[in-house]
Amino acid sequence: MSTRPAQVVQKSLSTFDKSIFDKDIKISGIAINAAQVKKGDIFVALAGTKTHGANFVDQAIQNGAVAVLSDKNLDLSIPSFIHPSPREILGELSAWVYEKPFTKLTAIGITGTNGKTTTSNILKQIWQLCGLNSGLIGTLGVEVGSQSLDGVRTTPEADELQALAALMVSKDLSHLVMEVSSHGLDQLRVKGAKFKVVGFSNLTQDHLDYHKNMDNYFSAKAKLFSKEYAESAVINIDDQYGLKLSKQLSIPTQTVSRDNKNANWYYEKVKPSHDGFEVEINSKDGKKISGKFPLIGEFNLDNLLLAVALASMAGLDEVKISSAITKLTSVPGRLEQIKVGQGFTALVDYAHTPDAVARVLEIAAKFTKGKVIAVLGCGGDRDISKRPLMGQALFIGSDKAIFTSDNPRSESVDEILKAMVAGIDLADKGFVIKDRRAAIDFAVAQASAGDCLLVLGKGHESGQEVNGIITTFDDRIELADSIKQALKK
Repeated sequence: MSTRPAQVVQKSLSTFDKSIFDKDIKISGIAINAAQVKKGDIFVALAGTKTHGANFVDQAIQNGAVAVLSDKNLDLSIPSFIHPSPREILGELSAWVYEKPFTKLTAIGITGTNGKTTTSNILKQIWQLCGLNSGLIGTLGVEVGSQSLDGVRTTPEADELQALAALMVSKDLSHLVMEVSSHGLDQLRVKGAKFKVVGFSNLTQDHLDYHKNMDNYFSAKAKLFSKEYAESAVINIDDQYGLKLSKQLSIPTQTVSRDNKNANWYYEKVKPSHDGFEVEINSKDGKKISGKFPLIGEFNLDNLLLAVALASMAGLDEVKISSAITKLTSVPGRLEQIKVGQGFTALVDYAHTPDAVARVLEIAAKFTKGKVIAVLGCGGDRDISKRPLMGQALFIGSDKAIFTSDNPRSESVDEILKAMVAGIDLADKGFVIKDRRAAIDFAVAQASAGDCLLVLGKGHESGQEVNGIITTFDDRIELADSIKQALKK
């Protein structure tokens, strides 16, 4: 490393204080990845799982870093700052660097196991349909108005999150909705963000490889519902964890429920049809929102209800919301229909938890006159305790259950499948086909007019990861191609 001139600043920090930066240090950005550092950035060298960011300081300086923050005492040619845990102040520092962009947006944060993506997408559509230029950050990536950007994870790191919010402000966006994951909260990625309203959908088993138990998982989610992050909250109290959460909050809170009229928001009327629902939503303060909701699946009623309550609390009037919900479109990879001229229903869905798999198959059974045929795998290097539960949900909920690979990552597909079918007598109803493409082809061959075929687990994803290598694989494309080939026979 370069020798540090005597006049170069080096300070130890206990908290973040913007006054630590000398007026001569002109900071225009911030990055925790040395390869992404640009001229004028402060580089934050964090401890990683395999290496430390301090090992890349020279690269950061070559790329234009003007200062470095780390937990290590570094002898540098540029100003450096030492904090025992830089991640603790990364969010606040990032917010300061980008001039607190969250305060310039009507920002909504949504958390929960299932429904975050659909609820966020519905809310963003409502805003856009009402003429509000809006952004979205989540599982499907990043949307800046009508522009789409790839996202690395559901909830970005704090430096990237604040930079994205600043980009939205610079593009004259007024609203932002984002999915907030339990990992993101636990790893302090959301530090420095402040939301007008936060929403809770539900909590079911997932990510226990990380959180170890449901209490820890719940506690991680609950962090979002505090004065540090939010002004107010909307909670789904049909969920047991939502009900628990609603009773312990110190911020203003409204509740939603499909049937409980003691909630702040509830359905007065739900009339199902083949392509959605006629709905009427009432609120305790006399608001009425009604119209044709053009998404299938009863769990989408929960997503709509939460999105409507969030939209209202964020300032949108009920007439505009009513008009918007009739124009909503389905969310990519969420009960997404594949239509290429076949006589059966074909759906792709992201369901990758026991609860989500059970609910999707239950919905399919309600509108299907013939067989329910379903394909499902479990991802590798993830919560192993949910594999037998997902397998049971698949087997119980379908007439033909096809067990296959998902993203095995570094694990053996055989071992994952063994866990999925543990305790199940496959008989003539269950099939294990390791190759996902072959499994989809087999499912298509089993389907007849009036049946419903579902490919579950990957949804919108466009790749499959095996031993660190990601190859192109999109369930929607694969299913469509398989059906087309079958129709030619």
